[in-house]
Amino acid sequence: MTLIKSISGIRGTIGGKPGEGLSPIDIVKFTSAYASFIQQKAGKDKVKIVVGRDARMSGSIVNSLVKNTLAAKGCNVVDIGLATTPTTEIAVPLENANGGIILTASHNPKQWNALKLLNEDGEFLNDAEGKTILALAESGDFTYAPVDLLGKIEYKDYTSTHINSVLSLDLVNTDLIKAANFSVAVDAVNSVGGIIVPKLLNMLGVNRIVEINCEPTGNFAHTPEPITENLIDVARRVKEEKVDVCFVVDPDVDRLVILNEDGTMFNEEYTLVAVSDFVLSKTPGNTVSNLSSTRALRDVTEKYGQTYTAAAVGEVNVVTRMKEVNAVIGGEGNGGVIYPASHYGRDALVGIALFLTLLAERKMKCSALRATYPEYFISKNKIELTPDIDVEAILVKMKAKYAHEKVDDIDGVKIDFARSWVHLRKSNTEPIIRIYSEAGTMQEADALAQQIITDIKTIVGS
Repeated sequence: MTLIKSISGIRGTIGGKPGEGLSPIDIVKFTSAYASFIQQKAGKDKVKIVVGRDARMSGSIVNSLVKNTLAAKGCNVVDIGLATTPTTEIAVPLENANGGIILTASHNPKQWNALKLLNEDGEFLNDAEGKTILALAESGDFTYAPVDLLGKIEYKDYTSTHINSVLSLDLVNTDLIKAANFSVAVDAVNSVGGIIVPKLLNMLGVNRIVEINCEPTGNFAHTPEPITENLIDVARRVKEEKVDVCFVVDPDVDRLVILNEDGTMFNEEYTLVAVSDFVLSKTPGNTVSNLSSTRALRDVTEKYGQTYTAAAVGEVNVVTRMKEVNAVIGGEGNGGVIYPASHYGRDALVGIALFLTLLAERKMKCSALRATYPEYFISKNKIELTPDIDVEAILVKMKAKYAHEKVDDIDGVKIDFARSWVHLRKSNTEPIIRIYSEAGTMQEADALAQQIITDIKTIVGS
């Protein structure tokens, strides 16, 4: 059993003893701490919290524990039921709520669940806020409301609201999409995407919709992370169905992965690249992605004479940087599109609508569109070290070794070479350095990673 507490929330496997898995006791304690934090921040006990969940098999139990704990703390609760992460994010400000909790373990397997925490803007908490909640949970320094001051629970459905907000975006052209007569497949891995994505596609004017794993049972048909090795059967189905494009989402629908008409991967790194290309062609402006995302976004941004900026890894860091540079589009290379004209959160629905408008406008096959973007390959590696080794000291030495190159140290060490880059980040939980490298071929990316690993081993051995 596993229980992981971090600044972004609490996640773990269902079952086991308290403190070892995501037990009811841990859920109640952490929810109580969050409620206390929100009440202190608002300066009142009678706050409003939005709660939404994905379709995990444990979701109903976790939902009951969370919303009733909030009510016991005196909080009013708006339970929006089965809802995507971006749906919940949108609901918080629309409800004039003081915060929100999303019950989802994102791309983790079905035995996992989690509580993801939002502020009053429907955005993830920052580092300091997360640490405050962790400290409150550990201290147990919170009280519950007397019977006359218990919170109330009401139920609403924000599915249509979310869809309509996407349809109302200036750059989404339903007439163009309808005229393209698209045939589109969607793999929702048996979660909430199966409820909302087909409805969105229908409203966008898609001619034919092929639903794959769209029953929201929580019994995932394949490992839910939308990466190549987990989508072999889906790729085969795409070819059989002869669709123009396939959209694959994770269980909480904040990541978007695209498959071409021939069943090949568009590449999750290029979801943001393509959507940004479209947005920049209509509304020029700055872009942001994290340090471990493809250089192709920078290339596309500069093609339009605009400025690309890198942020530390983590959605909250990307959002913070986007606000600082007034970016018109941004996100993460895992298929996470953040479009401020909608809201500051990764949203697969926004990505789908913008991508289909782009595809209809360019009048190209999906694979042909993919071929128009700069070609890069990312190699993901790690090096395990003994606990007594000072990982931070190694990163400092690597920064010094490559000081003649362009080096960024806002999150680990990223070294930018003329036609490639490598990003070194230490793990927060174990003596590991994660090594991501990108180059024009996978062989070059792998070779760069191995060069860096050799450098690190030399430093350790010296």
